[in-house]
Amino acid sequence: MSNTKQSVEDLEILEQLNLDYNQSDQASDAARFRELLADDFIVQTPGVTRDRDEYLEYIAKPRPFKDLALMDAKIRILGDVALIHGRARYTMIADGSVQEALYTDAYQKREGTWLCVSACAIAPGA
Repeated sequence: MSNTKQSVEDLEILEQLNLDYNQSDQASDAARFRELLADDFIVQTPGVTRDRDEYLEYIAKPRPFKDLALMDAKIRILGDVALIHGRARYTMIADGSVQEALYTDAYQKREGTWLCVSACAIAPGA
């Protein structure tokens, strides 16, 4: 398989994983996150670092926001690692304020499957 073909296929997979990650966040879909996250996953949000189990527990709770929408995302494939840099907009349920978040998710291809190994979000209110 050529590198170009592999890159195109990987790019399509990563684009879908990015959509799944964000849709699962909005829906508090911990079951889908179990499939997306590597066992050694770490996430950082303002003031908090969580491992996979802590994040799954957190994500299962109702989200404090609604109307999560991806504004843009850039995917960079670096061998068996990919970085997704994105921006999202959402509305806080408590006060109706519209906020934006920046995020970077790191994926690694392990045994032929892309898994999220790390995430970092600059997300007020989330």
